[in-house]
Amino acid sequence: MPPRASATVARSKGDDMSRKIVLGAAAVLAAALVAGGVYVVRHRPLTLTVAQVEKNVPIRVFGLGTIEARVISKASFDVGAMIVELDADHGDEVKKGDILARLVATEQEAKVARARAASRSAQAAILKAQTNVEKANAVLAQKREVNRRKQALVGRSVVSEQTAEEAQRDEDVAKADLAVAQSEVEVAKAQFADASAQHDYEKTILSRYVLTAPFDAVVVDRLRERGMVIKAGDPVFTLMERGSGWALAYIDESRAGQIALGQHATVRLRSLPRETFDAKVVRIGIESDRVSEERRVYVKCERCPANIHLGEQAEVLIDVATLGEALMIPEAAVRGFDGRAGNVWTIEAGKLQQRRVQFDHRTNNARLEYASGLPDGARVVVERVAAGSEGRAAEPRQEPAR
Repeated sequence: MPPRASATVARSKGDDMSRKIVLGAAAVLAAALVAGGVYVVRHRPLTLTVAQVEKNVPIRVFGLGTIEARVISKASFDVGAMIVELDADHGDEVKKGDILARLVATEQEAKVARARAASRSAQAAILKAQTNVEKANAVLAQKREVNRRKQALVGRSVVSEQTAEEAQRDEDVAKADLAVAQSEVEVAKAQFADASAQHDYEKTILSRYVLTAPFDAVVVDRLRERGMVIKAGDPVFTLMERGSGWALAYIDESRAGQIALGQHATVRLRSLPRETFDAKVVRIGIESDRVSEERRVYVKCERCPANIHLGEQAEVLIDVATLGEALMIPEAAVRGFDGRAGNVWTIEAGKLQQRRVQFDHRTNNARLEYASGLPDGARVVVERVAAGSEGRAAEPRQEPAR
């Protein structure tokens, strides 16, 4: 190889070596910068939001349920026949005693007429018997006077003893006839009482062919139509007592312990999402659902909507307490919460620590009231903190005052 060519190859190898050294140094420098940046990012003090004491914190319990009626009835006849009249329909308001429906009652009306005639006949029999008593009294008075005169005359031998005996016998017979007549009056009165009772009975049966409203109500549904033949007990109308609507809320047992009668509640209906209705707790179910582990709580509206719809979904918020001052911690910032206690991140002396603390009340928006477990000066972090951050430098950032 010529000398000039050998020199050119040597210079080329030297340039390649220098380039590799420069690239290697640049890579080392870049790695050092990245490592330094990572170290700075990982070890610089974190600024984290911490919880602060709040005032007048409302504690509400949420329940989802439906609109129901405290008094609802399936109105029906207690006799069977064909419906010939219906005087109410879905949505009508009726008052107690208003006629709702009638059944064909031709046969029963005939029975009532027959019983009425029998009652009148028995009443006439009483009058007849009483007249017979008056007649028997008159006959007895006559026989007694005749007997008195005959007995007086027999002593003076004006009439025979046989005639006197016949006069006495006639008086005794008249007395017996009077007793019979008086007993017939009692029999007639008994027959009249029986006929009157039968008449009342048939009228009572006839009244059952007319269905009336048992209370002031709203007709929820009409279940039968004219011309239908029904049996005794077949429902004809579904009635809801006016003013008896209330909301049935299902409350988780873990939240239901503080609910008491008379507490204020707020109801929101699915059909009226922009409106709320004030209510009060009026009944707390004694028996909980064994499957869903929920308690039934009934609230009554103080100002109810003009029209309610049974079965409509309702959201219920019950005010169980108001905290004068409380440290509130979002449940999302608590790990391992068991309903009473959980782990939280704290800032203590500028370092992140983990503490297991106790809680008391829980709000409907998933915030927990701190109860105990923190050392003096510790601040509870309300943000999520990555695992393994214990001991890292941190400083608090206050939340806006509530």
